[in-house]
Amino acid sequence: MFTEKKKKRVTEIPSSSMADIAFLLLVFFLMVSTIDQDKGVQMLLPPMGGELEINKKNITIVQINSEGIVLFNDEIVPLKQINVRTKNMITKNPKMIFSVQTDAKTKYQDYLSVIDQLKIADAKKISIAG
Repeated sequence: MFTEKKKKRVTEIPSSSMADIAFLLLVFFLMVSTIDQDKGVQMLLPPMGGELEINKKNITIVQINSEGIVLFNDEIVPLKQINVRTKNMITKNPKMIFSVQTDAKTKYQDYLSVIDQLKIADAKKISIAG
């Protein structure tokens, strides 16, 4: 007697909707995730207005050259000494303004380090010059 041949069941995962599922997952993660944005240097800028004439003895010039050497009133100062000098100058003259000047090739990290040292010393009046 003849037995009927049984058909083999072929089991496979349907792949016709895989592209739809991938697209929906992509849209879901784009909607749910957030992108971190760099905050930059937090500084309060003065309002727009007229210029004020400032006495020269109330200005301290801090220069940074392209090699990262810092000149504090035309005197070379190590980076770690900036906050000590700044505190001393603020105690002598609370109206002191620190004008930070950079070279065109000054590294951004050197610039930020000097600004950080001035902020650590609690300098409230910082001028940024090019």
